[in-house]
Amino acid sequence: MDFNKIKETAKNYEADMSRFLRDIVREPGESCDEKAHIERIAGEMRKLAFDKVEIDPQGNVLGYMGSGSTLIGFDAHIDNVGIGNIDNWDFDPYEGYETETEIGGRGVSDQLGGIVSAVYGARIMKDLGLLSDKYQVLVTGTVQEEDCDGLCWQYIINEDNVRPAFVVSTEPTDGGIYRGQRGRMEIRVDVQGVSCHGSAPERGDNAIYKMADILQDVRALNENDDNDGTKIKGLVKMLNETYNPQWKEANFLGRGTVTVSEIFFTSPSRCAVADSCAVSLDRRMTAGETWESCLDEIRALPSVKKYGDDVKVSMYTYDRPSYTGCVYPIECYFPTWVIPEDHEVTRALEEAYKGLYGSSRLGNAQTEAERKDRPLTDKWTFSTNGVSIMGRNGIPCIGFGPGAEAQAHAPNEKTWKDDLVRCAAVYAALPSVYCK
Repeated sequence: MDFNKIKETAKNYEADMSRFLRDIVREPGESCDEKAHIERIAGEMRKLAFDKVEIDPQGNVLGYMGSGSTLIGFDAHIDNVGIGNIDNWDFDPYEGYETETEIGGRGVSDQLGGIVSAVYGARIMKDLGLLSDKYQVLVTGTVQEEDCDGLCWQYIINEDNVRPAFVVSTEPTDGGIYRGQRGRMEIRVDVQGVSCHGSAPERGDNAIYKMADILQDVRALNENDDNDGTKIKGLVKMLNETYNPQWKEANFLGRGTVTVSEIFFTSPSRCAVADSCAVSLDRRMTAGETWESCLDEIRALPSVKKYGDDVKVSMYTYDRPSYTGCVYPIECYFPTWVIPEDHEVTRALEEAYKGLYGSSRLGNAQTEAERKDRPLTDKWTFSTNGVSIMGRNGIPCIGFGPGAEAQAHAPNEKTWKDDLVRCAAVYAALPSVYCK
C-alpha cells in the first residue's frame, strides 16, 4: 500500500471536503434539520459513486462501498445541539465561515466533519483500488445522538440487521486515537411527603427537606474518599483494586462522578408544605460500574434507607420520535466501554496512522503544540455512539475524528481542514491494514 499516494489523494480532495462541510452546515437554516442533513449526505454519497445508499426508517443514512466479506463501519452522528446565547458567537453559527485553514459553524467539530472525512475516505479507497474481496465499507450518518447516544446504532443493529466487524467513531479526537470513554446514565429520585398549611409545617411532611438529606449523601458519594473509616465511600473507590477488578481500565478512563442536574417539586401553593420532590442525577460511570450497581448505590445511601418507601430510585427512558416519526424506546443508560490497547483494531488503526503520519499527534499552527504533548492513543471525556456499538452490543469500537473535543457544544465552534484531510487518509488506509 502506497501511503504517500493516499496522503496525496486525500489532500487533493481538500476543497471538495470543505465545500461539502460548508453545505451541510448551511443546509438547515436556523435549526438542526436532521432530514436536510441526511438528504445532503446521501446526495454526496451517490455523487461519489457509493455502491449502495439507503435511508432507514429511523432516518439514518447508510452508504456502502465495495462488496467484500468483512464489514467495516465508520460512524458520524449528524445532529447538532442548539447555539445557546447568540451573543456569545462572533459569527452566524448557521452560515459559518471559511478561511484558508479552518471552517467555523455549529456542528463542524461535533460532528459533521466526521461524516465528511468518512465519505471521502471511502471514495479514496475506490480511487486507489484499495477495495478488495476482503472487506466492504459502511459509512453511517446517524440521528438522535445528542439526545440519546447510541439509540441509532441499537436500531441499525437490531432492526436493520447490520453488524460490522468493528466501527470507527469519527467524533473529534484532537488528532489522537481514542479507545474508550466513561459511560453515563440518567437517574431519577422521587420523594413523597404530605402537604399542609405553611403556617403550621409540623402538621405535614416536607418532601423537600427529605430530598435535602438525600442530596447531602449524593454529594458525599461524589466527593468522599474511600478510607476504611468513611461511612459513605466516594466513587473514587472504583480506582482501587480492593473494590474494582477493572481498576486498571478505570484509572485509564477516569473515576465516575454523580451530580444533580434538575430538581422538581409539587405543592398546593407557596403557602404550603411541599408534598413531593424529585431530582435528576447525571451519573458518569467508569470501568466496572453498571446501571444496576449505580442504582443500588443510591438506594443504599443512609438517607434513602431512612425514608424507606417514600423514596423511589429509577432510570429514565427515552422515547422521543426521530424526524421520520420513528419511536424506538430505550433506557437512558449509556454503558462504559474500552477496547484493549493490544486489540487487533487498536493495533490496525495505530499502524495505519503511523504509516501515514508518524507516532505523534498532528495539528496546525494553532493546535499542534498542545496536541503533541498528549499520548497518541487516549480516551474521550464525553460520550459517543460507542455506548451502543461496543457498550451494549460488544462490537469493537475505536475513535479517530477531525476537530477538537473542546469545540463540542461551545460558541464559535470550528474545525481545521488539515484534520479533515488526515482523517480521510487514515480511514482510506485502515481496512487494508486490518485485513492484510
